[in-house]
Amino acid sequence: MKKLLIANRGEIAVRIIRTARDMGLGTVVVVSEPDSTSLAARTADESVVVGPAPAPASYLNQDAIIAAALDTGCDAIHPGYGFLSENTSFARKVADAGLIWVGPDADAIEMMGNKSLARESAHKAGVPVLRGTDGPLDPDADAVAIASGIGYPLVVKASAGGGGRGIRFVSAEDELLETIEMARGEAASVFGDPTVYLERFVEHARHVEVQILGDGTNFIHLGDRDCSMQRRSQKVIEEAPAPDLPDSVRRTIRESSVELARQCGYQGAGTVEFLYDPLNHEAAFIEMNTRIQVEHPITEQITGVDLVREQLLIAGTGSMSLSQEDITFTGHAIECRINAEDPGNNFFPSPGAWTPLNGPPAKESAWTRVWTPDPW
Repeated sequence: MKKLLIANRGEIAVRIIRTARDMGLGTVVVVSEPDSTSLAARTADESVVVGPAPAPASYLNQDAIIAAALDTGCDAIHPGYGFLSENTSFARKVADAGLIWVGPDADAIEMMGNKSLARESAHKAGVPVLRGTDGPLDPDADAVAIASGIGYPLVVKASAGGGGRGIRFVSAEDELLETIEMARGEAASVFGDPTVYLERFVEHARHVEVQILGDGTNFIHLGDRDCSMQRRSQKVIEEAPAPDLPDSVRRTIRESSVELARQCGYQGAGTVEFLYDPLNHEAAFIEMNTRIQVEHPITEQITGVDLVREQLLIAGTGSMSLSQEDITFTGHAIECRINAEDPGNNFFPSPGAWTPLNGPPAKESAWTRVWTPDPW
């Protein structure tokens, strides 16, 4: 790998560019027309405009992105997070074009990206899962009988869901069938896939997750994070390591996450997500994200590991530079996502004008320097 195209924008594009540059890689970033003067465009060695502002015409334009990589002499594409990062079609197109895909292969993305199939894979790997349907809910099945076996309350989830979308709560039997139909309709509209499944609802649950790395042969974890502080099913505050977890639960989620990665021959960075029931001191698998996460810097802070560097090493050489014995944990880190909204308009997104914000200086080291924002 000598030259990398970043198929993303904003913070994650800048983040990837910095690590790639430290590794001696040339960098190209694709941009929409309005982003042609963005920080990412100014930071990369080259930038290529791939379309107008709407994402489907630019950051989701698979053919234009691959053409940009080939035209600029890139040999690899890093998708970042969001956009095409978990798109099996794009991963296959990248490989078919003779380019290196920085991430797990399309089969692993497909297996873990579909939540109902991921549940099956987790169960086979010995990872604890919540009581629910085995695979997608058959449209012809007796949903009332199945739900009765799971117990109420429960949730109807879109198999292809993500970002908090495609999840509907059911408190009693008389709500079930209507909710399933609504969930199927929403899933078909938003994700292009109407399949859903049922899963037990855990009251007062905490959302905890484990960062993993794999190179197809070796598999490790880099500890856990707590992402329970959410609003509208979107994460707001994340902490690493997850506070106040019993040692037995922490050990279970870390070890089972590594085993799940081993079962699917995982290559790259990924996150295995769990719901933790603090009343029963049990954790159960809910999904796996087959990409780098927004909250990856807090794991980097407590481990001293540059996760993007490991992604690039795995994609470029087939091996990561770490073993489990290399991973140590120091301190505690918190990431906060700031939402600019208008409280007078039902909290509708409203960025407004930025004014200077001065925080404490970041602790300097060789690895934090990669992702700590520059003063400009």
